[in-house]
Amino acid sequence: MTLAPVIAVVGPSGVGKDSVMQALVAQASGIQRLRRVITRPEGEEGEDFDRVSVATFQQMERAGAFALSWPAHGLFYGVPTEITRQRNEADAVLVNLSRKVLVQAQEVFGDLIAISLTAEADVLAQRLSARGRESATEQARRLGRAKAPLPDGLNRVIEVDNSGALEDTVAEILAQLQPESA
Repeated sequence: MTLAPVIAVVGPSGVGKDSVMQALVAQASGIQRLRRVITRPEGEEGEDFDRVSVATFQQMERAGAFALSWPAHGLFYGVPTEITRQRNEADAVLVNLSRKVLVQAQEVFGDLIAISLTAEADVLAQRLSARGRESATEQARRLGRAKAPLPDGLNRVIEVDNSGALEDTVAEILAQLQPESA
């Protein structure tokens, strides 16, 4: 049996990855979302994730609990091995990844589609400010990284501007994914 593709959603902070992923799952019954494990401190919310301490994360990593893990922005992120079960049950599995681990993710998962979300700089700045999770200095640093390119060597990339209406973004993604779900 062939495993369903992994759809990696990437993009700069504030681009709306979580909103897009939530809307995709709501509109496409065969798409499941994977919850990441993150060492994000208490009080810092955001996406639907499993919060663990750094020590617990490292213990999980040593025990082989992650199909993929990486450090970013002073935190540790992990994709649980649970993803294999989801890939057996779903048409596709969505996961929020870092651009810097996409090639590694493609090596690990094989069938990987990268959805690269972009947005206009003023839209990103407004969204980052509204969520209030980072200091002004950290927001500026994140905005500076917003135009970082995707790594070379990816088999399939869908680039979508999410500056406008969420429903337009989701419709465009679903239209571009159509060959995979047919």
